[in-house]
Amino acid sequence: MNLSRFVKQSSVNFFKEGDYTCIYEGELLPDFCLEMFNADYWQQKDAVLGKAVGRGTAWFINHPTTNMVLRHYYRGGLIGKLINDSYIFTGVMNSRAAKEFVLLKEMQHWHLPAPKPVAFQVKRNGFTYQADILIELIPGATDLVGLLSKAGLPDDIWQNIGRCIKTFHQKNIYHHDLNAHNIMLDSENKVWLIDFDQGRIMPKSGKWQQENLQRLLRSFNKELGKLPEFHFNETQWQLLKQGYDE
Repeated sequence: MNLSRFVKQSSVNFFKEGDYTCIYEGELLPDFCLEMFNADYWQQKDAVLGKAVGRGTAWFINHPTTNMVLRHYYRGGLIGKLINDSYIFTGVMNSRAAKEFVLLKEMQHWHLPAPKPVAFQVKRNGFTYQADILIELIPGATDLVGLLSKAGLPDDIWQNIGRCIKTFHQKNIYHHDLNAHNIMLDSENKVWLIDFDQGRIMPKSGKWQQENLQRLLRSFNKELGKLPEFHFNETQWQLLKQGYDE
């Protein structure tokens, strides 16, 4: 997607300084500055609400307009141990950050339960780049791993999880890393999906929907074998499938 065309046709603002290119929502970040992609900036302002550690650290940020999650892009797998966080540069809008931002914008248009995109930056380093993204922090939300490590979920919640996934699949949205960490319940038990890095819109036909569900099942079973307590079994999986198949 052409960068200037994207900015012109949407509500976002464009910022460029040296090797850095950023796009941000002006209404959500009226005080935007480049330092907002640095966790130290928020720590100095005493605005860090917390953090979550996975492949990297996601920082939860307190902001007057909207609370946010700051996430840096890291490679996974074996190559991630060698290269860590650098990617081949083929244009800002081809970056992982831009693609996730645009996909999240599309999902907001469809009123899907995914967080709002707030801003992203791409730092070019010659033939490579590094990137960061700011997204909306879902109020009162906890991921399924955190919930299921403490207690089980009611049957209707399992069905709602299946229904939620189906709403994304009906829009042909493929979640590259659909796992128990990326499914959230908020304080009202509404189901959300997060972390759409490498997500994309797929053809309607094909087996990708069922492969996506099987990835999720492997995730549940992985946590079941790893954690000392994890409230998941085959019956609950069938409830999820029941909600999905309705």
